[in-house]
Formats: sequence, C-alpha cells, structure tokens
Amino acid sequence: MPVFAANLSMMFTELPFRDRFSAAADQGFQWVEYLFPYDYEAEELAHLLEKNNLRQALFNLPPGDWAAGERGLACLPGREKDFDTSVETAIRYARALGCPRLHVMAGNRADTVPRATAQTLYLKNIRRAAQRCSEEGLEICLEPINHYSMPQYFLRYQEQAAEYMAVLAMPNVRLQFDFFHCQMEQGNVAGRLQKFFPLIGHCQLAGVPERHEPDLGELYYPYLLALLDQLGYREVVGCEYMPAAGTAEGLSWIRPYGVRSRVQ
Repeated sequence: MPVFAANLSMMFTELPFRDRFSAAADQGFQWVEYLFPYDYEAEELAHLLEKNNLRQALFNLPPGDWAAGERGLACLPGREKDFDTSVETAIRYARALGCPRLHVMAGNRADTVPRATAQTLYLKNIRRAAQRCSEEGLEICLEPINHYSMPQYFLRYQEQAAEYMAVLAMPNVRLQFDFFHCQMEQGNVAGRLQKFFPLIGHCQLAGVPERHEPDLGELYYPYLLALLDQLGYREVVGCEYMPAAGTAEGLSWIRPYGVRSRVQ
C-alpha cells in the first residue's frame, strides 16, 4: 500500500506554513515534502518535524530568483558558482531535516542559448551535484515538468531524463516521476511508469488537468497506485496538488489507503 507525503507548499495553504506540519499530522500523514525550506531556519523546521512525528521526503534546491522567473540553475550559463552554492545550501538543510533526497530543478532555457549548450552544462552541473551529494549519502532527483506549467523548462520528457541518467551512470541520480506532469506532456502514464520504474526514486500525483485532488480529473489514480505496488515501489508518493475546496475536505480519496484523520 502506498505511503503518502503531504506537499506543504500546495496543501493546507489555508494555514500559515509553520502550522501546516501539525495539520498534516492531524490528517494522518507521516511524511511531508515542500518546494523550498529556505525562508525558515533548518533547526526550526527540524523541530516542527520532530514535534509532529513527521519525516521529510523531499525538497528542491534553491531555484535562483523565483520572483524573476527562474526555475532552477542547472542549465543556465554563467551560473555555475550559484549552482554549487545552491547544492551546499540544500545539503545543509537535508542534514538537519534527515531528508534522503533532493530535487535539482533544471531551469528555463532561454531562446538565445542553444539546446546543445544547455545540455552540456546541465550534465556537468548534475554530475558535480551528484558527486557532492553522494558524499553525504543523498540522492538527487531529476523531474521532467510539462510545458503548460513551465513553458521554457529544459527537462520535459521521461525519455530525456532517462537518457541523461544513462550518460551520467551515477547510482544516486534518480528519476522523479510525477503522474501529473507525465500526463500533461506525454500521456501513457502507466506505460512510462513501467518502462522507467527501475530509475524512479520518488513519485508524485495530482489530478489532471486542474492539478486538484487525484480523484478529480482524467487519470484513474487507483490503477496507477496499484501498479506502483505491483512494481514493488517502496518510497513515498508526494501529494503535490492544489486542493479544490479546502485540504481536509478533499482527503476522502486517501482514506482507503490507511491515512486516517485524528481530528474528530
């Protein structure tokens, strides 16, 4: 049976960020993930995890200037030092939070940068990050993101990520397989899930196309979750979706999987 992580960047947003930890625990979650922890001290977040008996599944490296439209640094020419700094920052947080893996966002490729140039730089940066993270016993994840959500994002396809992983041949570089992004960009989620399963280090789900609860939309999530079980998936499934009308109100879909609310 799948084990789920509440994504606190998207779920429980009716509450201040610090209060989302206890809200997730109250709804029966044992794991959390979120996009970025860097607005808070690592020690404070570690305390919130411990206080609420939660574990950290995943978070992203610093993405650059998010407000200015940056979505990662790995493919950006001239930002190598910033990228290396982002790796060290993320490692420091991962140590404090006991987090086993980090998502390295590829970044948006500018039209003025040839794809071959971006690819060469991306692979160099990922290799360097993976080598550094291996020293800390950490995995890094590569996640294809659909072009509707991020039109200029460099990494879009599961096949593209798999190709890069084959070139790198580093055991701590894993695929972050997001059902939502795969369906939006390519389709055939079940087929690709089976094909690339040996590469997967983390999964995420959401309804398609509005990115609400998994039971709202065109994907039949019970089949996909059952398939994960059949394939032998033992990691966490991140609930990276935006609740349609309140987080707790939309959690009926998860109750058959043993996630029980403590709130009466």
